[in-house]
Amino acid sequence: MTKAAKTRSVAIVGAGPVGALMAVYLANRGWNVHVYETRPDMRLPENKAKIQNRSINLALSTRGLTALKGTGLALDELIMKSGLPMRGRMLHIGNEGHLVSQDYGVHGECINSVDRAKLNEDLITAAEELNNVKVTFNHALKRADLDKGTLTLENKETKEVVDAHADLIIGCDGAYSSVRNSLMRYVRLDFGQEYIPHGYCELSIPAKVGADGKPEFAMDPEHLHIWPRHKFMMIALPNPDKSFTVTLFMPFANFEMIHNEGDLLNFFEQYFADAIKLMGKDLLIKEYFKNPKGSLVMVRANPYHYKDRCIILGDAAHSMVPFYGQGMNCGFEDVRILDSLLSEFNVKSTKEGESDNSLALALEAYTDRRTKDLKAICELALYNYTEMRHGVTSPVYLMRKKVESWLHLLVPSRVIPLYTMVSFSNRPYSEAYARHHKQGFWLSVAGAAVGLGTAAGLLVAGWKQRRQLKDAAGLLKAAFLTAAQSAQKLVQ
Repeated sequence: MTKAAKTRSVAIVGAGPVGALMAVYLANRGWNVHVYETRPDMRLPENKAKIQNRSINLALSTRGLTALKGTGLALDELIMKSGLPMRGRMLHIGNEGHLVSQDYGVHGECINSVDRAKLNEDLITAAEELNNVKVTFNHALKRADLDKGTLTLENKETKEVVDAHADLIIGCDGAYSSVRNSLMRYVRLDFGQEYIPHGYCELSIPAKVGADGKPEFAMDPEHLHIWPRHKFMMIALPNPDKSFTVTLFMPFANFEMIHNEGDLLNFFEQYFADAIKLMGKDLLIKEYFKNPKGSLVMVRANPYHYKDRCIILGDAAHSMVPFYGQGMNCGFEDVRILDSLLSEFNVKSTKEGESDNSLALALEAYTDRRTKDLKAICELALYNYTEMRHGVTSPVYLMRKKVESWLHLLVPSRVIPLYTMVSFSNRPYSEAYARHHKQGFWLSVAGAAVGLGTAAGLLVAGWKQRRQLKDAAGLLKAAFLTAAQSAQKLVQ
């Protein structure tokens, strides 16, 4: 005799941005959703001071906005009310901080600086406003029996151990995921964790007082500011209160060389002199020695699911370094893609019996289709660190970017910059990465040709005006380097 259909239940472990958004999507499908979060409710005033925010400011771009819009609740508009568009990078070159602007796109495309805490709070509130969502704070997952669908959780305040049950368990609990640890007991899960030798420390640039007595931005707020120093760098993103959140990235070996206020000021005077004026010495000293020095970890796991019982999303499945600004965007895209697969495999909001082939097929398809994209973006994120701290000042890089932008304007369907494909489209990451490699050789050849032609022109013109020869020599050097790199790629 067939059992009566019952409404599906899901337990989402982790009420961060990805977990909260997943709750909204599944609630919209008619599922009964229960979210469990280890931390206290971050929206309560008494908890804001207790929760030490170690996160780097978030850059919201097309993939994230698409997922927010997909809820049908205008969450993209809600989040963007406090978002600040950044149309490019502003490089602070040399100790004097000479400013150089580099636009992200040729059509004025922007990424958006958003405050992680506010975004998270808004998404939790949006989820709780749905009748079929419940969020329980201060509960940490101890273990999960995936076959039975049971979770054992500990109340962090009372230490009471409680059990819960769900048809599906979703792990959105970050790089050190407890759900992933349970998943490892049920599947042959390939897992890798790697710390890069660089860490980070958050600082800030306060608003300045304008002529009218009101707060103003101390720098151009329409840019992501970068102080590239080859082996390390500092970045700054604007905030609605006219301040900037600043993040210093550098090897832990460098952090360990700074023991006191004198060491810190000497270091900043040597590498970031213009930033001292913007921050103020007292605030710099206070924040540097007060704020933690965070680690940067990469996590890779596969598969992401177990039958129709469990799946991991976001950092639990693919924690990446933050240098492409895609961590949150990728996590939000995880949610959107999983939701699309639930539709593709006709997974209903009710189920009959204990097992469900349609849900199992949807979760399996997620692992199959998402793996290569997540591998690609994790590699790109690490690659972009080298570009941000070093490549952006290279003549070869700048020449290639100029040629790429010009060709994109001329033949937009044939040549698309990698950053445009990653940040301003929903094109699969792996497809963007593959296309970038195909374009790379010919862009290098074109860049070399342009550089050689320009340098030759300067040499001819400079025959009578010798002072231009220095510029020509620089361009020739860049052009020959580009040509040599292109030839090397062709041989390989």
